[in-house]
Amino acid sequence: NAVFCARGGVSELTNITLTEENVRDLVERMLKSSGRRLDLSSPFVDAALPDGSRLHVVIPDITRRHWSVNIRKFVVRAHHLEDLVRSGSLSAEAARYLDASVDAGLNILVSGATQAGKTTLLNCLSASIGSRERVVTVEEIFELKLPLRDVVQMQCRQPNLEGNGEIPLRRLVKEALRMRPDRLIVGEVREAESLDMLVALNSGLPGMCTIHANSASDALTKICTLPLMAGENISRNFVVPTVASCFDLVVHCTRDRHGRRYVEEILAVGSRVEDGIIESSTVFHRVDGQLVLNPSAMLENGKLKAHGYDARTVVGVG
Repeated sequence: NAVFCARGGVSELTNITLTEENVRDLVERMLKSSGRRLDLSSPFVDAALPDGSRLHVVIPDITRRHWSVNIRKFVVRAHHLEDLVRSGSLSAEAARYLDASVDAGLNILVSGATQAGKTTLLNCLSASIGSRERVVTVEEIFELKLPLRDVVQMQCRQPNLEGNGEIPLRRLVKEALRMRPDRLIVGEVREAESLDMLVALNSGLPGMCTIHANSASDALTKICTLPLMAGENISRNFVVPTVASCFDLVVHCTRDRHGRRYVEEILAVGSRVEDGIIESSTVFHRVDGQLVLNPSAMLENGKLKAHGYDARTVVGVG
């Protein structure tokens, strides 16, 4: 008697009622195609449905009484940056800048809160990758739908009943480097796998990933902190300069109280580090609801120049 649905980004209570037996049967049917399990020894499950929706279930005694079932459907009809421009989520100038940045091989970190549109933006950014490039993606659960031909997608695997056979995200990142990728896309970094990703991007391999953060600057700080979870021998003195040399842009997404999703800020990441702080400059930011170019932005980038792009010409300024 508590089935909610988010329409237009706003949650509302429906008149649907299900018995506990109905819920169990539905979850069993939804998990059948994924090969993942849910029981007392493994009370959480994260799986993909055949239509690409994401299923997450938690059962008692982790929850107080009832099963908690969450289905995230990706209904946004955006496959290219131009689609985001038409929806008002992105300005035309920012779209041209991001399109050129992806084509030139800049490493991009997409940040935002839950349901802010990070995966949708990552899909749209991937549409700007060259058609002859080989892309390898690694995710916890298959969510990305890249409009490209040469794509290898991998997802994590849960341990079996004996506790064996688990494939974590760190292993997938390492295996991806053996697949002759031209690009590496990590669906989301949460923990120690961020270190393996930094090592990969620092080897000259272009890539993109998403991260949960409150702002673009917070995302930069967080990506400098997560690799420290990889072990005591990993120091901040190593991580911070590595992040500065790896990432070129941070694109921050926001979801407002009305459910509207849009790009809030684009941050250019510099290669210089002073007192443990990475030099950065806001390229685009929201002013009165519009994403506008910052006149004093640090637009020039060596990778853009190497691919024949002039940043100011791309965004349409002199």
